[in-house]
Amino acid sequence: MVDYRPIPDERDVFHEYRSYAFSPESGIPAYDPDEHETPRASLGARRGLYESDAAAVENGGGNASGDGRPRCVCRHYWLSTRVRGDSQPTAGLASVATPPEYRRHGHVRQLLARSLAEYRDRGIRFSVLWPFRYRFYRQYGWETSNEIVTHECEPADLAFATEAADPAAGAGSFRRLAADEYEALEPVYDAHAERYGLAIERDEEWWRHRVFAGHERDPFVYAYERDGQVQGYLVYTIDGEPGDRTLSVSELAFVDHGAFLALLSFCYRHESQVQRVRLRVPEDVPLREVTREPDEIETGVANGPMVRLVDVADALSALSVPDGDENREVSDASLVIAVTDPLVDWNDGTFRLTVADGQVDCERDDADHEPDATFDIAALSQLAVGARSADALERTGRLEVASSRTRDRLAALFPETDVYLGDRF
Repeated sequence: MVDYRPIPDERDVFHEYRSYAFSPESGIPAYDPDEHETPRASLGARRGLYESDAAAVENGGGNASGDGRPRCVCRHYWLSTRVRGDSQPTAGLASVATPPEYRRHGHVRQLLARSLAEYRDRGIRFSVLWPFRYRFYRQYGWETSNEIVTHECEPADLAFATEAADPAAGAGSFRRLAADEYEALEPVYDAHAERYGLAIERDEEWWRHRVFAGHERDPFVYAYERDGQVQGYLVYTIDGEPGDRTLSVSELAFVDHGAFLALLSFCYRHESQVQRVRLRVPEDVPLREVTREPDEIETGVANGPMVRLVDVADALSALSVPDGDENREVSDASLVIAVTDPLVDWNDGTFRLTVADGQVDCERDDADHEPDATFDIAALSQLAVGARSADALERTGRLEVASSRTRDRLAALFPETDVYLGDRF
């Protein structure tokens, strides 16, 4: 038997496990509450999986038996994210770590399953995480939610932004903000979050300890103001040594094209100080479209975080659907879907989706009808949040449908949307 429970008093053990898992090259620094229990580090709820002596012996646990130490640990962040225009309770899963003496006994699988059970009990509908390896979490039902685009160039390549700024928009100005001024950024961030699925709805703690505070050093946060109102901002660090410095922008948010150009111009102003500028942005940020020399911009695309439905019936029933009066495929639709889940049994089986008056209802199909569509939980999660379309999932073998009409109904019910979760946790 295993015991899954909070870790309120074993923070030194949590620190040890996390240090070994994510930065073994640095050794394990001695635990110091003043250093390692910062407000940033204290966000989230720590959990551990403990194994009984009998289970340890049965699993060949060796010296694991009787030591009272957790077999693996993790951290949960209780979040709200926007999914199809509505706020949805979401759990951020992080710091999953197992020391080498307890590995290869299935402990992480149990930890993940128990975590999902806790999420379900709390009414949480989605789980998101940043994986150390995508295939590892894909086997347990998580799948990529969005891609991260990185543009890199010399500061001079952004000089066009100063020249392209619209004089009629009025001259703006920049000022550096402290954490106490985070509220000035909220309207810009909210406008940004409205455009993207899975954007986190930030509270004061998140602003203070995740945006304005860094893991090893705090970033710079500068706001662009025009007519007395903040119109954009950027969060960045300057990395490297003199002569080889990079201005690394981790967040770029703006309300209009003029503010976007102003932020690029701000980066250009660092030409005498840095040799490169690196921008980490959503896919639709149009840098390559507006620059005069796109061949000078080095652009890379990488997988971002991963997402998973916690409870299929609950999550799908909570999603907004397109207006049935405007979309005949959605109005009064009824589908049976079959779902396979490698981790929890409550998602494994067939479910009936019914839509009426713009509302979707999903419940387990106890009659076990022949399914109209078949998914694994990871593919269904992508469809639900809008990360991939029904067409794309079928084309890549992640969705099987009984007919083209079924595919069209799924596409209408769950249209692809812009998804971007950029917050690290």
